[in-house]
Amino acid sequence: MGVRVRQADQRDRDQVVRILDEAFHDDPVSSWVFPDEEHRRAVHGKFLGVFADITLEGGRVDLLEDGTATALWLSVPAGEPEEDDTPALMRETADPDNERAELVGRLTGAVHPHDRAHEYLLMIGVSPERQGEGIGEALMRGVLERCDREGTPAYLEASSARSRGLYERLGFTFMGQTVDLPHGPSMWPMWREPQGG
Repeated sequence: MGVRVRQADQRDRDQVVRILDEAFHDDPVSSWVFPDEEHRRAVHGKFLGVFADITLEGGRVDLLEDGTATALWLSVPAGEPEEDDTPALMRETADPDNERAELVGRLTGAVHPHDRAHEYLLMIGVSPERQGEGIGEALMRGVLERCDREGTPAYLEASSARSRGLYERLGFTFMGQTVDLPHGPSMWPMWREPQGG
């Protein structure tokens, strides 16, 4: 599939957040964090905006030129990470009275591997009307090809069985232990070794 991808910058922030908001509105994890749909509609974009801001500042945001998909990547060095206040920032920014807005980040952070440097797919979102067309796979291809050339692994957490299937087709494997949100859905930490040619 031929798609035109460009690297987003700060001017694209609102568009990136809009894509993520639409793509994840009905996602099992978003629905767990914000169970009331009307409330989710009001605060979900603020919540996802934290991810966009972090990645625009220190990572790579790929954007489909037609504005229907985006992927947020961070390069993670090997070794124990510095203290991370991102989960608290997510809660404070989006929904201060909702502990789930912080807990999801704490739980995923606790299982994130740090023994090897890797590329971390923080989020990938495709507008609902374009899902199922192979756009997500095409959007990820450039970074994964670079990982293969450079011998760099990649990591992500799948938030649904459907997305887990996509990532498995791209060479990611489930790491064996789910992140189980209390009284909620599971997430699947997945790792991808660089693929040989």
